[in-house]
Amino acid sequence: MTDLLDDVLGTEGRARLTELTGEVTSTPARIAVLFPAVARAVGRGPADPDDPDGMVTPRIEDQARVALLRAAAQAWNRDALVTEIGALYRHGDADEKRAVLRAVDHLDVGNAALDLVGDALRGNDTRLIAAALGPYAAKHLDPHNWRHGVLKCLFTGVPLAAVSGFAERGDAELARMVEGFAAERRAAGRDVPADATCLLNRLTSKRPDLDGGTVPDQQRVRHDQED
Repeated sequence: MTDLLDDVLGTEGRARLTELTGEVTSTPARIAVLFPAVARAVGRGPADPDDPDGMVTPRIEDQARVALLRAAAQAWNRDALVTEIGALYRHGDADEKRAVLRAVDHLDVGNAALDLVGDALRGNDTRLIAAALGPYAAKHLDPHNWRHGVLKCLFTGVPLAAVSGFAERGDAELARMVEGFAAERRAAGRDVPADATCLLNRLTSKRPDLDGGTVPDQQRVRHDQED
């Protein structure tokens, strides 16, 4: 993720981030102060202009916060790390929570951060939902809750490009759920989101009862989600 930052930060921002990561490496407790403040010190804004809310590509401040947390984590054992990320999440604003969710896949916490993922998925902040369904959730979230997370993305408009793990975790039950969602939309005279159509196309082979008539050819669009 720091490689991405190198592409978007200016010389001053890179120097400041190096300074801050050095500070939390030597004094990990400083993370409590620097984690909220890093956006002002290093920079903020979309890393991808086409994704201003950072749904798919983490924003500059997300990436900077992840870099700080990874640096501080070197000094903690797993229990201490879990405690620290829990505190940063609980006491943080939405931007800070999003960064913690982005960071957990880079940290040695096992499944101990699932409560944070669950909290994000129970809410309605689409930025948190998107961040919660990244690689960490694909590895650790149980199938039932992962599928319902995908469905929540369809209901709330979170792009499925934000979700990791379709190749490994997409199954017949998810296909059934998405087809039910699509059927309800059609019955109500509402459009079926392109993401739902694309996902059904990908999962059709896992549901023999979903034939080509379920997802008309003219609705088929290429799904560029990278798993």
